[in-house]
Amino acid sequence: MPRTLTVSRAAVDPTAEREYLEAVRELAGLSDESGRRLWVFRAASGPGRFLECSESGSSEEHRVRARLGPDEARLERRIRELATYEDGAWELWEEVRF
Repeated sequence: MPRTLTVSRAAVDPTAEREYLEAVRELAGLSDESGRRLWVFRAASGPGRFLECSESGSSEEHRVRARLGPDEARLERRIRELATYEDGAWELWEEVRF
């Protein structure tokens, strides 16, 4: 099965950035344990703009589809409360293998 990726643009109120980044950091740690990867990039052009890159071994294992443990589910809910996502944020992209 091909690896799967989402690239999500997120906007976070600057007063909530610390909490958002802490929740993402915790989720990234749990994701690694589940065979998923999560990276976050901050926009250099201004505060409160982030890019979340989430990777998994298959679409079924991806954070938008996988059955998450209670801690992962709690963190996902909190992150989505703190961030506003652009349309198409959870579109799955599959690896093209050559």
